Amino acid sequence: MLCAISGEAPQVPVASRKSGNVFEKRLIEAYITENGRDPVTDEDLSTEDLVELKASRIIRPRPPTLTSIPSLLSVFQNEWDALALEAYTLRQQLTQTRQELSTALYQHDAAVRVIARLSRERDEAREALAGISIHRRPMTNGGAMQVDNPGLSNDLVMKVEATQEKLSKTRRKRPIPEGWVTSDTLSSFVPKEKTHQLYPGASSLATNDTGDSVLLGGTDGKLGIYSTTGNTITKEMSVGHGAVTGTLWLGGRVFSSTSTGTVKIFDAGLPVADFSNHAGEVTALAIHPSSDILASVGVDRSYVFYDLTTKAVATQVLTDAALTTAGFHPDGHLFATGGIDGQIKVYDVKNGTNVANFESTGAITAISFSENGTWLASAARGSTSVSIWDLRKSAVIHDIETGSSISAVQWDYTGQYLAIAGPSGVLVQQYSKASKEWSEPLKSAVPTIALAWGHNATSMFCLDAEGRITTLAL
Repeated sequence: MLCAISGEAPQVPVASRKSGNVFEKRLIEAYITENGRDPVTDEDLSTEDLVELKASRIIRPRPPTLTSIPSLLSVFQNEWDALALEAYTLRQQLTQTRQELSTALYQHDAAVRVIARLSRERDEAREALAGISIHRRPMTNGGAMQVDNPGLSNDLVMKVEATQEKLSKTRRKRPIPEGWVTSDTLSSFVPKEKTHQLYPGASSLATNDTGDSVLLGGTDGKLGIYSTTGNTITKEMSVGHGAVTGTLWLGGRVFSSTSTGTVKIFDAGLPVADFSNHAGEVTALAIHPSSDILASVGVDRSYVFYDLTTKAVATQVLTDAALTTAGFHPDGHLFATGGIDGQIKVYDVKNGTNVANFESTGAITAISFSENGTWLASAARGSTSVSIWDLRKSAVIHDIETGSSISAVQWDYTGQYLAIAGPSGVLVQQYSKASKEWSEPLKSAVPTIALAWGHNATSMFCLDAEGRITTLAL
């Protein structure tokens, strides 16, 4: 059955009522629209005269090109050529990718070897720097000097002994200064003032005798004095390259240490001495009770004593591990250091002899001697408690659980109050000699990385990680 117009098998066959011929529906409808007649008999014809025929779907015959064996072979040949060309291209790409991967692996292996070698050389250099020792020789302008003999000069030994004799006799009988803060007042401390960001990256602060100024510095090598009454920076000093890592204030003199290993002394805002004895970052400073000896500790595993009278290095002593913190005993005859190995080592100030060791659970982050002369407070990295060591028993006699990490501990001048600071806030523990019990008069949620007591402990200055100071007071 073929269409009378196209001569092909119709997809939708229809028949004319008048002529009986079969047509493709779309073709005959188009012809009727244009002519209005039957294309075979030329009779009048309308779409109503068409009858749709029901028939099974007609399968289109194959195109003429695939009806013979030669044409099929030609198609198969073309397909095979295309597949062969594609396989060849894929093999080329695979070979190129393998070469690129091999080159990348070789470069990675070479980089790993170089890094390992450089790391080994760095560690060897650090060991060599930490162990180097140069004989005493004259220096100018307070220059760097490292000495072999750990003992102090006779003049300094006499000062240490005189200070110990004087303070050991009077310290325990010393009355609480008039106007010193009471526990009731301390419990009423609240955040009174909070500064803007003074020195980004600041990690240490110190106050003057009257408590109306705070000394601190940041990562930009600037050291500044902040007036707590005027709420402004009143003086700024440069420590050179590196971040300020430690600060101290003694009368009209201020002391600073840096991450590049230098220690500087300023008097009335002017630099008067500059030391570079440490082979690496200086991590802490401490002042002797006689006010004549300054101490510094560093990652090079050594501590250095400086004679503040002559502005020269008095001695440098090598220890077993990188040091993180330090402090003098209230009587001045002992010097304690905390290291990354978790050891608190106590040395005789006069000759550098190691007289006691205390082992903690992690790297020591802070230590502080109590004015009672027998207790030492310490905090360790990864620990949430402060340990109170009895120097006579060489043992922990009390643990203060804080519930969070600890960055600083500081006894007050009377030995009654122990301030503990960390990212979660500040708390103060009080020990009563009468009841022999501990209490907690103050707990404040002021994030703190370093702190200092104000005049008569009637205020407390808290430094946060952003370089801002918050004052806690009544």
